[in-house]
Amino acid sequence: MLTSIDRLLFVRRVPIFNELRDDFVVRLASVMNELSYPSNHSIFKQGEEGRSLYIIVSGRVRIHIGEKTLAEVEKGKYFGEMAVFDTQPRSASITTLEPCDCLELTQEQLYDAIEETPEIAVNIIRELSRIIRQLNENVNN
Repeated sequence: MLTSIDRLLFVRRVPIFNELRDDFVVRLASVMNELSYPSNHSIFKQGEEGRSLYIIVSGRVRIHIGEKTLAEVEKGKYFGEMAVFDTQPRSASITTLEPCDCLELTQEQLYDAIEETPEIAVNIIRELSRIIRQLNENVNN
């Protein structure tokens, strides 16, 4: 079990939340589910419906399509955000590389947070723009 301070620190690392007031991030973090997964566990598969993003508290995961690894994500980072925003099927699979503990934020919790604190929407747009710019740069190189 994470303390309130630990939850705050992990949620604060997610770029879409890092400019928000601490009191709001504490409230948001308090509603997130804590999940634990063993090594080599499929958290979700490409094509599945997704309505949650995850923040890694400990461990590492592999983002992949079939056997092709797209990225590895470690403690303090997040994954699964695309399905929360666009409600489309998952674009890749996630498999743990070692035992992992995660915080889960559901789409409903995120939408409630945006309604309460609209600045989250600006942070989301900023972060998605950053990701698109990075992808464009990767394609051009």
